[in-house]
Amino acid sequence: MRALLLALALLAPWAAAQPAGDPAPLQFRDAAEERRFHALVSELRCVMCQNQSLADSNAQIAVDLRREVLELMRQGKSDAEIKDFLVARYGEFVLYRPPVDAKTWLLWFGPALVLLLGGWTVFRIVRRRAGTAAPAPAPTDDQEW
Repeated sequence: MRALLLALALLAPWAAAQPAGDPAPLQFRDAAEERRFHALVSELRCVMCQNQSLADSNAQIAVDLRREVLELMRQGKSDAEIKDFLVARYGEFVLYRPPVDAKTWLLWFGPALVLLLGGWTVFRIVRRRAGTAAPAPAPTDDQEW
């Protein structure tokens, strides 16, 4: 039993070890390439984190995708071609602003529809209660205050 506890105590630091981060930071050729890269990765969603852009995520897949985006940029691909490549690979989920088409109508117009439906419901409830409210009793002089 003691040998098992000793072995676990010795192996614990390696079990909790995390990569030290991006071993080699991305190097840009010029400021224009860096601006284009940052604008592009801020429009793409990390496929693992789901609520972070590629620019914000520290997940290993985000690091790999950032490298791939830079490589595609250096191959002369346009922003649209890079987005199309990632959509073909990971689906439209990778885009923060998916295109407006039949598959995404609910995504784009659903919140407005819910808001309108809620407003209509509140209007109907208020109107119904105003119409059925009993009139206030008339004051009588025989009450003492």
